[in-house]
Amino acid sequence: MSRPAPAIGWVAFSPGDRKLHTLTYCLATPSLVLMRPSLFFMLLCVFAWQALAAHAAEPDPKNRVVVIENVKLDYAQVLNVEPVYQTLRATRIEEQCEAEQIAPVAAAPAVDDEGRINRMVDSVKEMFSRRPELPSAPVAVPPTSTRRNCRVVEVPREFRRPIAFDVDYVYKGTKYRSRLPEDPGNRLRIRVSVTPYIPDAIVAPPR
Repeated sequence: MSRPAPAIGWVAFSPGDRKLHTLTYCLATPSLVLMRPSLFFMLLCVFAWQALAAHAAEPDPKNRVVVIENVKLDYAQVLNVEPVYQTLRATRIEEQCEAEQIAPVAAAPAVDDEGRINRMVDSVKEMFSRRPELPSAPVAVPPTSTRRNCRVVEVPREFRRPIAFDVDYVYKGTKYRSRLPEDPGNRLRIRVSVTPYIPDAIVAPPR
């Protein structure tokens, strides 16, 4: 009894329409193939079916359209401009001085015996003379001296500077808001792009 020839198969692409085809050839008679199917033939059919399903799910690259972007420049009306500030904190070293008054210290008079005798003689003369007393001159108050009490302290400082501007503007009845590095003034120059919406389309820049 003759043995059936093995089944041979392969997968190929057709360059014309790029569709997947499975070409299977069998050298045995159909009755022998049905009675004893080859394992290689079964695996080949399974792989070919999966590859065909995956290829059918992917879009054909030749159907993708390259859309050229239509661009023009126009002006929008500015509605409001709000500056965005950045707060900077720093520490500065300063010298603070306060004036302090110093009271003078009066020196105590020296007491001696000769001074006591002179005062006693003067008092006796006053008792016998009885002359009217002249008003005494006001005693001069010694001036007070001042000195500066200085110390070095750290004084915190805060600085605010604008770093950007939030601009509200309107174009064709639609309001927009953008953050810009400078104040645009009353009008804002904008870039308008008009492109038809096509899913999976490739948008090319204007020429």
